Amino acid sequence: MAGASVDTAAPAGPRVIDPDAIPDALLVDRAAGGDTGAFTVLASRHMAVLRGYARRLTGSDADADDAVQDAMVRAWSTIDTLRDPQAVRSWLIRIVSRCAVDLIRARRHHADLEAIPDPADPRPGPEAHVVAANGREALEKALQRLPEGQRQVWILKEIGGLSIPEIVELTGLPHPTVRGRVARSRAQLMEEMKGWR
Repeated sequence: MAGASVDTAAPAGPRVIDPDAIPDALLVDRAAGGDTGAFTVLASRHMAVLRGYARRLTGSDADADDAVQDAMVRAWSTIDTLRDPQAVRSWLIRIVSRCAVDLIRARRHHADLEAIPDPADPRPGPEAHVVAANGREALEKALQRLPEGQRQVWILKEIGGLSIPEIVELTGLPHPTVRGRVARSRAQLMEEMKGWR
């Protein structure tokens, strides 16, 4: 056949999908079906928020890591019970909250041992360490002086990185109540932390 063209192009390879482009709901559905890769993507997507939230609740990086690890085990074993895949972030935060509280209760009698500083700590010198520790201690004390409801929404908003609608969904509180508590907690903390700015 004269004039016929032959296609010599190589066949297209498998299409690569960016994991960040996959919606949470699809990852939840896949994970609920036993796809460990989907669960891994889902967990890593929300890990920074979960770890920050756990750190604020437990007051310790090590305890936060333990709480998040326990939460991921629980989440994996119960992900098929999640009714609204769109709400996976708040669902994970609830699990982390439960795990952190369980951990705090279990380790309460070890609090004195955890307060001993690690002599091999590679962080900056003693002065910087003392200043940072004093600032954290001042913030912790200021947080403890907040009413429980204000402290909870402040942690969810500022440490957990949740939006007001996500906090409303998580806590079941009305939208105006959550907004008011966030505003009041911020104002009180700013007033109490003036010396640390």
